[in-house]
Order: sequence, then structure tokens, then C-alpha cells
Amino acid sequence: MTKKRSSVHTTTSEIHRLKGKRKGALLKEQVWFEDEQLTAYSLAYINLRRCSADNGRVLGYDNSHDYHHRHFMGEVEAIQFTTYAALVERFIGEVQELWRLEDEEK
Repeated sequence: MTKKRSSVHTTTSEIHRLKGKRKGALLKEQVWFEDEQLTAYSLAYINLRRCSADNGRVLGYDNSHDYHHRHFMGEVEAIQFTTYAALVERFIGEVQELWRLEDEEK
């Protein structure tokens, strides 16, 4: 008789409260795994001073609602997902570009 192994659920969550020019803004990452397989994720740059729509989410990526999608300033669009590592790299690049543009505005 084979004993069925129960699945293991792991969640990682990081929240970085920004300071300086972006005081009050947040960078959030939440990742859920089941038996070492990625099951869900959420990446977000939240800044209510930049965006009042979508609970302040200026930019975000997640796979809730059964599809991979991108949030930007209140708009949502489906995206092509390859790997989580590639998505994190894309997110970081977009956040850095947003910050560069924000800094130019002032």
C-alpha cells in the first residue's frame, strides 16, 4: 500500500516601505508554492500619490482570476507568462523606468 503524501504549501511575502521621494509608497511581493511548484504570485508598486485607482497600484503583476495579467494605473491587460524569474526582472525594469520618469517630473 502506497501512502499518499500531503502537499506542502509555502508562502513568501515581502513588503518594502519606501522612503525619501517615495515616502509612503510600497513594493510588495507575494508568492505561493505547493510542493515547490509556483501556484500564485503578486508583484506590486503601490503609491497613492501617483495613482488613486486600483487601491493605489501603479504597476502590478499577478495570476489571480485564473490568468496572468498586468495592472497599470487602473487598467488591466493579459500577459504572456514564461517564468517567474523573467516576470520579476520585467517588473523591476518597469519600476525603475517609472521612478526615472517620476524624478524627471519634479
